[in-house]
Amino acid sequence: MPLKRECLVLLVLSWVSSLRAQDENRVLFSLGIFQNVSVPVNGTVQAVVSRIPADVSFLTMQFHTHHHNVTLSYTQIPLYGFSVTAADVGLLSNLTLNQTTVSWFLKTPDGSSAAGIGVILPYTSTDPVPGACNQEFPLEIDPNIYLQYNLFETMITFAPANIGYKREETPPACDVDVSSSTRWRLVYEVYQYFLPEGDLSEQSLISSLKRVANVQNVQDNGRKVVSLTSHDRTQFSFSSLPGQGVIFSVIVRDPVLNTSASYIPVHTYACSFNSTLDGCSDLGRVSTKVFFTVIGLAGLFVCFVGHRFFKCEMFCMGFGFTAFVFFVVITITTPLEYNLRLALTALVGVVGGVVMVMSWWRFGSVVACVLVVGLILGFHISSIVFFTPLGDFPIFHDDVVFWVVFACIMMFVPLFFIRWPREGNIIACGLVGAYTVVLAVNAYTYTSLSYITLDVLKRLLNHNFSRAFISVPLQDIDFILITVWVVLGISGIVVQLYREKSRPFFPPSPYVLWKQERERRKTNVLDPSHHKPSLSAQILGRIRQLTQRTEPAGETTPLLF
Repeated sequence: MPLKRECLVLLVLSWVSSLRAQDENRVLFSLGIFQNVSVPVNGTVQAVVSRIPADVSFLTMQFHTHHHNVTLSYTQIPLYGFSVTAADVGLLSNLTLNQTTVSWFLKTPDGSSAAGIGVILPYTSTDPVPGACNQEFPLEIDPNIYLQYNLFETMITFAPANIGYKREETPPACDVDVSSSTRWRLVYEVYQYFLPEGDLSEQSLISSLKRVANVQNVQDNGRKVVSLTSHDRTQFSFSSLPGQGVIFSVIVRDPVLNTSASYIPVHTYACSFNSTLDGCSDLGRVSTKVFFTVIGLAGLFVCFVGHRFFKCEMFCMGFGFTAFVFFVVITITTPLEYNLRLALTALVGVVGGVVMVMSWWRFGSVVACVLVVGLILGFHISSIVFFTPLGDFPIFHDDVVFWVVFACIMMFVPLFFIRWPREGNIIACGLVGAYTVVLAVNAYTYTSLSYITLDVLKRLLNHNFSRAFISVPLQDIDFILITVWVVLGISGIVVQLYREKSRPFFPPSPYVLWKQERERRKTNVLDPSHHKPSLSAQILGRIRQLTQRTEPAGETTPLLF
């Protein structure tokens, strides 16, 4: 009897523990309220919402994690076409006539644990249905935004929506008619929301997702990038910003009924949290920090005394011009590793700087020097112009239009300063030199200002980058660095203009001075140096003295008479 009693107690405890485990893996949601959810190891969590109002026609369930993939499914065992796996997942459930409860299931594809936040949003029969005209992805109705990224661009894709319909009503046909009574009247708006710069924390992501989860929050907090009709492609490209968190949202609107619905927001940092190489935690390479630290120090020198030490300025400008061109060429033509490319770029840049100095030393052409320096200044001014919202105008997504306008601005600057070469050279020293300080700071902490030139570099290296939207966030660190850039640039220009106002416009070429001195010695017979042999004659004479044998002079004793 005691043995039977013990067995009965064990069975009861086992049954109670199983019930408790089921309760722990069952999460109750309220409509529109965010809920923290933890998925256990090798476990499945059931998300349940009840007491659904009768005027609700469909629901969207969305779940977000920091970087772990999770599977959201209609069924306890995920099936193809009835589940979706990503870090940002969502499902849409149409409701039956008297349905008041809906459930979904969460698990991880590899059986590991994961934590995130979820929310369930209700929509009425007049609201458009996101992803209801899906013909590309596995889900029948897919409200998700699919995201892919690489070093250059981040692409988002989503399925077209349909107009709303009541519970158990047959959905309107998607592609039978294009009249205003069908889904072709719907319009879409794509939004961006930037997370704080350099903040990769989960807390920052969760608080940001809460600001863009529904239509009203997206409108209040997001930045609208583009609007499109149902006849446009539902695929967009944006400039990748490694280490910068971005949330993409899409709102579909019905202009006839004045209603709207939101797709499932998706986020990216344009880097991997799981990679041991080039991961989000290791974005700043040591080689990059060393390279741009040296560049920043040299730029600071050029900013304040570049024109005074003209040979140093020519070396720095020649280095920058040659290094940029060489890096573009070697990246396009070879698959070399980044550190090796950077080392070769630095080496070729040094050679280019030496060639620039020697060219000025030999020929002394002020026009040629101003042309090269003016092109560098023009490149920066043109890059700044397209860094503004002007760069996102649809006309500039055409490569021909972009490069023609870019080249015209770039060429106009040196032509403008031909009349005032000294002033143009000093302005170039101030602007470009101060910007290299910004690049040096970017090697240690994230700043959007580096994309002034980086976006142009991306467009040179990637032919598909022309379709990308290049908007970037300007946050506190950016406004601080803009202030530093402006102060350094203006200070450098003013200091150099003041110091050089009583000096010659440009220092004379050393080779020209040497030729003039040589001609003066040849024609001025009163100059003692006129009677001295040339340097080559002196060297040859010395060699003869060392190599020729001295002949004996014969009898050296005096003769007696």
